[in-house]
Amino acid sequence: MKLVGIAGSIEDKSYNRLLLKFIANHFSDMVDVEILDIQDVPMFNQSDDQTEGEAVQYLKRKIMQADGIIIATPEHNHTITAALKSVIEWLSFKIHPMSGKPVLIVGASYYDQGSSRAQLNLRQILESPGVDAVVMPGNEFLLGEVKQAFDDQNNLKDARTVSFLQETLGKFLKFVKMVNAMDKEAHADDWKNEDLEAKGEVETTIKGVNMHAADWVEQAAAKTHAAEGDDYVKLDRGVLTVNQLNWFLNSMPMELTYADANNQFLYYNHQMDGDKMLASRTPAQAGNPLADCHPKRAVPGVKRAVHMLRTGETDLFKLPVPGIPNKYVMHYYQALHDDKGEYKGINEFVLDLLPIVKYYLKQTGQMLAPDPDAKTDAVSGASSKAKETKPDDVSGASADTEEQPAVDDVSGASADTAAEPTKPEEPAVDDVSGASAK
Repeated sequence: MKLVGIAGSIEDKSYNRLLLKFIANHFSDMVDVEILDIQDVPMFNQSDDQTEGEAVQYLKRKIMQADGIIIATPEHNHTITAALKSVIEWLSFKIHPMSGKPVLIVGASYYDQGSSRAQLNLRQILESPGVDAVVMPGNEFLLGEVKQAFDDQNNLKDARTVSFLQETLGKFLKFVKMVNAMDKEAHADDWKNEDLEAKGEVETTIKGVNMHAADWVEQAAAKTHAAEGDDYVKLDRGVLTVNQLNWFLNSMPMELTYADANNQFLYYNHQMDGDKMLASRTPAQAGNPLADCHPKRAVPGVKRAVHMLRTGETDLFKLPVPGIPNKYVMHYYQALHDDKGEYKGINEFVLDLLPIVKYYLKQTGQMLAPDPDAKTDAVSGASSKAKETKPDDVSGASADTEEQPAVDDVSGASADTAAEPTKPEEPAVDDVSGASAK
């Protein structure tokens, strides 16, 4: 589980930040806590909108990617600090990343009240319209006399305080699971609204060109005056000509496909004729909506898979394609994000793992041996004992899925045979890529 911690102070020496660091370090075996900085967040000013500024966007990204939030607040004149109030204002002005997020409030102060009134003030703010955080009731952690609370190694001295903090954190983790489970259930059918027809637009959509045109690439290039041939392109860490980029991408030892955030299929590295590819593509498909690149029976599964990547339920999942002689083909689907963390589409890459496995065995002098206790799939040979890492049933945060679906769920090879339709709740490789569908 992933939590973020926010200390409501911008002081160089903040006891509330120290408290969060203690939580992150001392209870690292219970939960992963990342402490966020608010020093660069400007004071809230509606007339000078900083919503898209890096400091505010940084907090937005981190909060949305987390399963829950711990806020450690000091107390200034019986309330939270102006800095923390300003942060919450930005996060509820035009963007609302805290909406529905479970929050634990803790606090430290110089006096014996332990920021109790600031915590009450913060609770009221977090539950207000526009913020809509889900604050855990009760279980207040109030650290008073904070100047004497830590030792020279910045650890809490009192064992009873540490024990109570651990108990509170444990209850919060259960609360996070409950809240996120309810939220997941409430949004369980959201994937059905995924638009595979690419009817919308993103900032890179090329307008005025028919997506279904067989020569979409040529028309789009002419429309945008796209660089080509020996024209140079400046990349993040290099300068290449378009020809060099094509040579480079076409030489990749895997098949690459890119679909943008609008679910428009924009590119694949055309290595060979489609019928010789592991995941068949044709030149005329470039520019098509994803709906046009898959059989109708696969569309529900594709919607669910894309929605998982778009919403962060998982950033990467892998699926084997059994039944291809002398090959072990894997399809990988990876969510792409820009430098601000915004979803920008899908990188699908397909490769045969068998040559890699054979090379490894040859170089190390090892050999494969069957597991006598494993029950393998009759078609794919996938072990039923193999580790299957699925998205967190509650949050899905940072999940890396590796499923072992049945053969007609993953390969178009059985598309011509009588088979049960793929269930939309469990997208399979064929449902996602339509690689060999006819």
